[in-house]
Amino acid sequence: MKEAGMGGGSRRGARADTSGRAAGRYTFSLQWCLVFLACLFPAWRWVWLGYAGQLGVNPPEFLIRSSGIWSLVALGAVLAVSPMRRWAGWTAPLRYRRMLGLFAFFYATLHVLGWALWEWGFALAPMWQDILQRTFLQVGALAYVPLIWMALTSTRGWRLRLGAWWQRLHYAIYPVAALSLWHFWLMRSGKTDYADVWWAIAAALVLGLARLRRGAK
Repeated sequence: MKEAGMGGGSRRGARADTSGRAAGRYTFSLQWCLVFLACLFPAWRWVWLGYAGQLGVNPPEFLIRSSGIWSLVALGAVLAVSPMRRWAGWTAPLRYRRMLGLFAFFYATLHVLGWALWEWGFALAPMWQDILQRTFLQVGALAYVPLIWMALTSTRGWRLRLGAWWQRLHYAIYPVAALSLWHFWLMRSGKTDYADVWWAIAAALVLGLARLRRGAK
């Protein structure tokens, strides 16, 4: 009788464990979908503003600048994941760090494509001359190129292939963020509008100090 009772308890425990794993997977899937939709918010907003005719007097310029700002926001979210884990014990964002990084690349790519299409019609020679003549474009290009490599190697397969080099490659997120912030600063300097830049610098300093504290331990 005891054996039967133990067996029944084991089966009930197994069912409970299976049910718990299923609930955990469902919760993760729901959270993943919510984070994904939240990351798409800027794109949905652009569509709505375009439909409502509220993209301003110069829609291409608005979209180019807005996509660049949202790429910077996504980069900041990626860099905030580790401090959130250390300071608040919040480990859930670790699951979405790759997604956030890919959205940073996505919005940066829209930023670059918008500049290439609406300012130069994808004419390569004038585009190249523009980069050579304007410092903020050179800085932006230096920030964008490593993002391409990080996006291409973000999969688990590439992580296994590259081994320790994968981590070294993805440490480029720090100089990429710094260069992106510099690009943002130089772009705003032409309009003497630094309000958003100061907020971005403050956030970058907090995240940078968190990184330095981690390295010192």
